Amino acid sequence: MQFTSLSFVLFAAVTVGLYYLIPKRAQWWLLLAASYVFYFFAGAEYLLFILYTTCVTYFTARWMQSRADREDAYVLANRDTMEKSARKEYRANEKKKRFRILVGGLLLGFGMLAVLKYTAFVLTGVNGILSAFGASGINIPSLLLPLGISFYTFQSMGYLIDVYRKKTHAEQNFFRLALFVSFFPQLVQGPISRHSSLSEQLFSEHSFDGFSFRSGLARVAWGFFKKMVVADTAMIGVKGLVEGSAFTGAYVFVLIVLYSIEIYADFTGGIDITIGLSQMLGIKLAENFDRPFSSRSTKEYWRRWHITMGTWFTDYVFYPLSVCTPMQRLSKWSRAKLGAGLGKRIPVYLATVVTWFLTGFWHGAGLNFIVWGLLNCLVILVSQELQPLYNRFGAKFPRLVASKPWEKWQMVRTFLLMGLIRSLDCYRDVGRTFRLWGTMFTKFNWGELFSGGMTSFGLTLAEWCVIGCGVVLMYLASRLGQDEPVREKLARRPVLLCACVCLLVLAILVFGAYGIGFDASAFIYDQF
Repeated sequence: MQFTSLSFVLFAAVTVGLYYLIPKRAQWWLLLAASYVFYFFAGAEYLLFILYTTCVTYFTARWMQSRADREDAYVLANRDTMEKSARKEYRANEKKKRFRILVGGLLLGFGMLAVLKYTAFVLTGVNGILSAFGASGINIPSLLLPLGISFYTFQSMGYLIDVYRKKTHAEQNFFRLALFVSFFPQLVQGPISRHSSLSEQLFSEHSFDGFSFRSGLARVAWGFFKKMVVADTAMIGVKGLVEGSAFTGAYVFVLIVLYSIEIYADFTGGIDITIGLSQMLGIKLAENFDRPFSSRSTKEYWRRWHITMGTWFTDYVFYPLSVCTPMQRLSKWSRAKLGAGLGKRIPVYLATVVTWFLTGFWHGAGLNFIVWGLLNCLVILVSQELQPLYNRFGAKFPRLVASKPWEKWQMVRTFLLMGLIRSLDCYRDVGRTFRLWGTMFTKFNWGELFSGGMTSFGLTLAEWCVIGCGVVLMYLASRLGQDEPVREKLARRPVLLCACVCLLVLAILVFGAYGIGFDASAFIYDQF
């Protein structure tokens, strides 16, 4: 059941309607049932995997919580007889035991994800090595990749880590935890939520709120428009450019821009549907985007794009890795051997490299995704090393650096750089991608674009107009919503909001998946 299907629209409408008709104490039960019905229609066999993750998460968290409770009770009961050093040693030993339980849970949780998502990648690499030595290869099994498995696995494992850190209390009710893992609006592509912020909202009783309902409905319609009109139209051109071997030089630049539009409209459109639908249910999810194309640096861009993923990797990978014992030893050694300046940066940079490697590998089991992650890392680290040079430049030319044209140049530069690296996602083959990058500087065929070339890879002039109008509308919505989202402004004027929603629906029917021969595709992040 895809978000872009009519069956999902009917399913969501029925769920929201029943949600406010049934007794409030049963609302979360309805959400649990709806989530499993949604997942059943996505693939009945997928239910086994999400149940497996739920069971691993539930029992691991309960085990850690029981040990933590016994630890606290023991210390409290013996606080007058135990010395401070003894209490500290006892807590340290108990923490080690809970850590071993955590590691077991993480291995079981991430292990299933690794087997399903990366077995083919690993065996392909092994077969390549065997082939080089003349040995026969290993048969590569065809494994299922359940819908949204990366998202619900990361959310569940983050919850386990929070329980271990005592930042959240383990859920006692299995069915409540099952809803946290499987909440259907965010199951497909996030955002990745924290138990401490989401659980209370899931299990609270919600009364109908007209303002939130209207604002959420407008956001859902806006999300469908971005996905089915802008993204799905741009996708036609992206496919044509990737599949055509003659599209080099200036056409690579067109792909960089076009794919940036597609993935932004696709991903933010899906997130708008998710957050909007949740808002209609009275549940506020974390925002996942904050006008990323307004970023003036790569580091800023990644604070604005896929925010919950970046926060997850920062909190659960980068920071723990930065302060772990081996890294502290490396820091001490590097400072002694290389000096305080360089020595203190090496451990941080190493943790950054590992984090970005894992971020790329999470996005897909392919060399192109790994290179994508490492290139983002390289740009960020080089920028940090060059920061003193940037500061001197700013001090020498303060008026230039403070000017609007300079700010716009930084935005355009960041947009194009991120689009360039992201093209690895399109071409897939790393060698081909690098060669095509090179043609932008060696093959000067810009004239072709303006003599029929722009309609030579699948997009008609009318479709270019659809994309252009969609980009203008997205830009205007972003600009007008800087102080307050446009949908919330419209929600205070129900008649105007109704008119805007109707116009969006009309645009979807005429220009989207149900018009001019288009076919609604799955969201790009469904594959993750």
